[in-house]
Amino acid sequence: MVIGILQPGYLPWLGFFEQLHRSDIFVIYDDVQYDKHGWRNRNRIKTANGIQWLTVPVLLKYNKHPQICEVRIDNMAKWRKKHLETIRQSYSRAPYFEHYFNIFESSFACNWEYLIDLDVHLMTELVRALGLPEKPMVRSSTLGIEGGRIDRLIKICTYFGADTFYEGASGVNYIDPAVFLENGIRVKFQEYRHPTYPQLYGDFMPYLSLVDLLFNCGDKSLDILIGNTSPEVVN
Repeated sequence: MVIGILQPGYLPWLGFFEQLHRSDIFVIYDDVQYDKHGWRNRNRIKTANGIQWLTVPVLLKYNKHPQICEVRIDNMAKWRKKHLETIRQSYSRAPYFEHYFNIFESSFACNWEYLIDLDVHLMTELVRALGLPEKPMVRSSTLGIEGGRIDRLIKICTYFGADTFYEGASGVNYIDPAVFLENGIRVKFQEYRHPTYPQLYGDFMPYLSLVDLLFNCGDKSLDILIGNTSPEVVN
């Protein structure tokens, strides 16, 4: 069994969903410390004026170090209307705009309190939009598993009976596969090759939110994301 364990993100990029696709069970790692400059509350899309960040404002006290699952959204800021209009303006000319825009209309109509609930909701909606087969997705905060950084990952793998841990490429910097192997778990690091696909507004720009791929490529998005489509077919 292959397990993926990954921190949540706001409108994640393509590689996030590739990890999810390759995993039999996916653990949303939401009870680790929130990083202020990470991807938990922001991501990038492409507009007529270039790259634009969509950032969800959050309430943080600088003398605190909350877990991801504890972070509240600052709803005094009118971020939902701003994000919806930015997406509308940026992708209204895209081929599949009408197919997916309702996801954002309905999602931004809700008054989300916690960032994790918003992230998981949008991630689930995007999984459905991609047509990914349903698979177990579990929040680590519901498991009650404690321990140090590596020990805890091993415990989560063991809890689910996983024999393969599909880890992001950055894990190479701090994970020793031999330690996992001692516990009967093989570590496979992601080697994601970012595809190119038709985009609005000039030269191709990689590493954007999945939103960009969906609006531009529609029902071909999953094959493009997992590399089942040749560049000739994509273009």
